[in-house]
Amino acid sequence: MAEPYVTLTPLGGLGEIGMNCMALETADSMVLVDCGLMFPDDYLLGVDVVIPCLDFIIERKEKLKGIVLTHGHEDHIGALPWLMQRVNVPLYSSEFTLALIRRKLEEHGLAETTTFCPVKGRDTVELGDFTFHFFRVCHSIIEGFGLGIETPIGKIVHTGDFKIDRNPMDGHATDLDAFRDFSQDGVTLMCSDSTNVEREGFALTEREIKASLNNIVQRAPGRILVTLFSSHIQRIQEIFDLAEKFGKKVAVSGKSIASNIEIAKELGHLHFSQKNYCELEDLPGLQDSETVLILTGSQGEPLSALSRLSRGEHRQLNVHQGDTVIMSSRFIPGNTKAITKVINDLYRLGAEVLYKKVQAIHASGHAHKEELRIMFNTVHPKFFIPIHGEYRHLLMHTKLARECGVAPERTIIREDGQPVTFFKDSIRLEETIKAESLLVDGKGVGDVGQTVIKERQILGGEGLVIVVLVVDPNDRGIVLGPQILSKGFIFEQHLSHILEDAKEIVLDVYENIDPRDTKKLKERIRSSLRRFFKKILGRDPIVVPLVIDISQDDK
Repeated sequence: MAEPYVTLTPLGGLGEIGMNCMALETADSMVLVDCGLMFPDDYLLGVDVVIPCLDFIIERKEKLKGIVLTHGHEDHIGALPWLMQRVNVPLYSSEFTLALIRRKLEEHGLAETTTFCPVKGRDTVELGDFTFHFFRVCHSIIEGFGLGIETPIGKIVHTGDFKIDRNPMDGHATDLDAFRDFSQDGVTLMCSDSTNVEREGFALTEREIKASLNNIVQRAPGRILVTLFSSHIQRIQEIFDLAEKFGKKVAVSGKSIASNIEIAKELGHLHFSQKNYCELEDLPGLQDSETVLILTGSQGEPLSALSRLSRGEHRQLNVHQGDTVIMSSRFIPGNTKAITKVINDLYRLGAEVLYKKVQAIHASGHAHKEELRIMFNTVHPKFFIPIHGEYRHLLMHTKLARECGVAPERTIIREDGQPVTFFKDSIRLEETIKAESLLVDGKGVGDVGQTVIKERQILGGEGLVIVVLVVDPNDRGIVLGPQILSKGFIFEQHLSHILEDAKEIVLDVYENIDPRDTKKLKERIRSSLRRFFKKILGRDPIVVPLVIDISQDDK
């Protein structure tokens, strides 16, 4: 009988923050934990989202028993539409997370063919060779889970994204007792959230945030405009509670927030009365001091409600002198410039803007160092693999693991595409597999690679020059052209002489090349013009020669 084993294959989330996706595999079974996306960096021009390489999963789909989702953030569920086109297995998560996923899959026509299996805290689900235990965790979204996994080689704990709120509100707490009970007879491996390992102490509690918001709402002279992550239902509930306390009405602007409020209210996670709520159309009949607005746009997204408002382009709203804008979310790296532009524009229009750097109005959903230490002291794992972080986060988390008693040789840093296999008495680091992320651009998945991105960068930085030349090689004549079109390269009214000189270069090339060899003619035109533009202007645009041989049309 073969020795039992479990192979963990990280496909995303180890080496970057986002795109979380990990496969657990035995000889007969495979389960996927999370399937998230990542939003593109600025240099990925035109790319909509970035998703994990799904080939590894699709090649083993006969073994795949199910997909377990720890919570409903995009970096944990966002890639499901692309995977569910190729596999048909049940999805396991909380009722709220599955409601978010269902709405996402409906947009892709996949909801009717997908099986949704809701679970609650401390539920147990058997999936092939694995038994999953679901433990409630506190995070910046409701109904998140950590996982206790029974496997053929021992127990594994996957913390999911979590924090330990020392003074939780409304039952939004991490169930440390469940983690402790599961770990009593030993845990072989723990995988834990590394996002905030650099931050000392404890994260702010939600109770502290609500107290700060209370003071702001109480003092604000005019309207209050709040922007936050649309999935932060607990924070949205706090806004409704404070509005009711101070006799104000809440209106909402933004598709994602309105959708999530609707889902949360239907499932009983959000409570407010109709007298506490109003439509945007009703706002003109209210005093500014009676109004609270919840808007999308916490990351400065150009088409969001807050961004349009800051530019004076919102169809139904404009900024009033004396408005107080509360940006109750963190600045995601890469978005800072867009966010600060929105802040500056709001100030120009007469608003007062409060954000995390100047006011305690947001608490991270990820554990700080002392909270991570508490998790180590609760689980006492034999082995440790840090997850959900850039390389420096993973490295610092392994150092913390050693401080908490994990043997140095049992703290293992792995990155995307680097599997590790656990046996009952040993481990094996496997060879790296293909795990390059896929770029999604419109309906195309993976068809945009580094070559296309490089061309887009050149187009964005240097521009495009198109040369049109219609020839008849039978009499060595030029029927039309050369015509030169410039897009994003030069302002033709000021530098038209440059294009005239370029035409002369094309004519010189034509005189010295057999016009029947259109391939060579194109290459010589391209290289000659690039040298010319580089010498005269110091620019290197993309040059596209279109040489049309009309003699071929007569055959």
